[in-house]
Amino acid sequence: MPRFDERRDMKKDYLFTSESVSEGHPDKVADQISDAIVDNFLAQDKDAHVACETLVTTGQVIIAGEVTSKRYVDVQRIARQTISKIGYTRSEYKFEAESCGILTALHEQSADIARGVDGQGTENIGEQGAGDQGMMFGYATCETDNYMPITLDMAHTLVYTLARIRKEGKEMTYLRPDAKSQVTIEYNEKNEPKRIHTIVVSTQHDENISQEQIREDIRRVLLPMVAKRDKRYAELLKDDFILLVNPTGQFVIGGPHGDTGLTGRKIIVDTYGGRGAHGGGAFSGKDPSKVDRSAAYATRWIAKNMVAAGVAREMLVQVSYAIGVARPISIFVNTYGTGIVSDQAIADKINTLFDLTPAGIIRDLELKNPIYEETARYGHMGRKPETVVKHFIDEDGNDIERKVNLFTWERLDRVEDIKRAFGL
Repeated sequence: MPRFDERRDMKKDYLFTSESVSEGHPDKVADQISDAIVDNFLAQDKDAHVACETLVTTGQVIIAGEVTSKRYVDVQRIARQTISKIGYTRSEYKFEAESCGILTALHEQSADIARGVDGQGTENIGEQGAGDQGMMFGYATCETDNYMPITLDMAHTLVYTLARIRKEGKEMTYLRPDAKSQVTIEYNEKNEPKRIHTIVVSTQHDENISQEQIREDIRRVLLPMVAKRDKRYAELLKDDFILLVNPTGQFVIGGPHGDTGLTGRKIIVDTYGGRGAHGGGAFSGKDPSKVDRSAAYATRWIAKNMVAAGVAREMLVQVSYAIGVARPISIFVNTYGTGIVSDQAIADKINTLFDLTPAGIIRDLELKNPIYEETARYGHMGRKPETVVKHFIDEDGNDIERKVNLFTWERLDRVEDIKRAFGL
């Protein structure tokens, strides 16, 4: 078995690949519906507990899960609005916002789980406990300006830009919502990105469009737009690389009609594209009392601020929890040999610099706000923090407006504290 950090011991060039999927991918359709439901509950009841799973298939949406809230939301209306925003608005897709069937099976959260979360468990009387057991990982690398692996960052940019082209409707007017990308980068012996080896783009399209036309448009329209996104991309895209477009030869049947979608099935796309590690828990459809979500955001926040402060060039942070217990059972750090002090010393500092109780994470990252639908497409990590005005539907069917801060775990707001703690 290779050691956990053996990749960093390589003395020769190697290849690494990450993939991303568009907002029209069936699994991402499911994620967005689940998170839109979470948001609409939190917009009316900040203490709502939601665990919502969605399945989408030909002409059908099934929504199930557990909800405890003082307010009601119109689940069907929210699902249809979400599907329409993605772009499934034509009957030939065999999955269309206004005509698809929607079945709901939401019931109240288990009283046994609620006891631990609400501070009634035996280990933390009066203190909010973790909503489940498990381990969560956060990762950051100085490969890119947003401290994400360049393979995943570029893969996200490809499908995001493709969706932009589709929605603007000026070029490549044959595009349909479903798409996937994959980027393979060659790294040198110092673990630095050297060149693009292969780009794969699979995009759903209308009938009677030749694959030659799609390949030409990918080169003529998509790749130049991606190159403008980042000067590093522009440099990498100058070199020769393998470009594979719709490798099966056709991609007309797609979306939920082509493949059933489920909430939480794209967790590697959601995080770091296979770099670092993943604890296994999905994010979408869960309110922040679930540490699968909130602690994964917290560990990304920690890793990113640590790398930005110069503590390491690359960092993986793991925490683990027991259900109903407030404080982490363990904190683990791996800097792959790039840290200025030992990994254990960094872990010890994290324990004093950051409040990793569920209540502390929720407070510091403002996680009781309705901020989650945006995370369900193009990755939960590496996004730009921003303040936006969002609209929701209250239990009477009225539109309500909320100003919220998105992607708070991407803020570099603890860098100076970290520098002082490490004498930097």
